[in-house]
Order: sequence, then structure tokens, then C-alpha cells
Amino acid sequence: MNQTKNFEAARAHLADLSNEALKIRFWELIDEIVDPLLQMGHEYTSPSIERSVIMRMGFSSTEATAIVDQVIKYNLMSKGAGHIVYRVAKENQAPIRQTGLELAEGKHWDQVENLFRGVE
Repeated sequence: MNQTKNFEAARAHLADLSNEALKIRFWELIDEIVDPLLQMGHEYTSPSIERSVIMRMGFSSTEATAIVDQVIKYNLMSKGAGHIVYRVAKENQAPIRQTGLELAEGKHWDQVENLFRGVE
């Protein structure tokens, strides 16, 4: 009985909302939860995190280090090393592995800068 009273008290501010209004409120709350996570993802990364992401894409530790070193060289850590590899591969319609290895060798960086400069 006490749980029912607690439930009724907790939902009182939602009781008069239609299903559509509840859906809108739900997505507003989701945005409130997710936005800080996305912001942290953009602001807080490190070479070790980026190497880990690249390794999960199928690259060896040595290959991942070479890719991340290039990302650091071009001051694009905030864009995410994995994101860079993915975007260039997609743009070139090439396999991710091939693209990553080419980025590690110093290729495609003019293209990367064109893709990511000015993009938040």
C-alpha cells in the first residue's frame, strides 16, 4: 500500500500529460542525460584511450600507436582517432584497416584536415 502511495506521489506531475507529451518529455530527459556524456567524450580523451579504440577496430598495438601519433601530430585528438579512421575510410570507400595503415604512414592527412577543420 505504501508503494502505491509513493508511486502516485511521484507521478503526480506527469498524470495530466498525453502519450505524445510523455514521449516528448522522455526524449528531453534523455538529452539531459546524454549531452554531458557527449561533452565529456569530446573534451576528455588521451592517447591511451585513443589507442584502445583503434585496437578495438582491429589494429595491433604498434599500428594503433602509429595512428594516434599522427592524430597528435595534426592536433586532432578531440576528433577521436577512431572517428578519423572511419570517416576517411568512408569518404574513400576503402576498408578501415587499409585506411588506418595508410594514415599511420602519413597518407591522407590533407584530406583529414579538410574533413575535420572547423567541425566541432
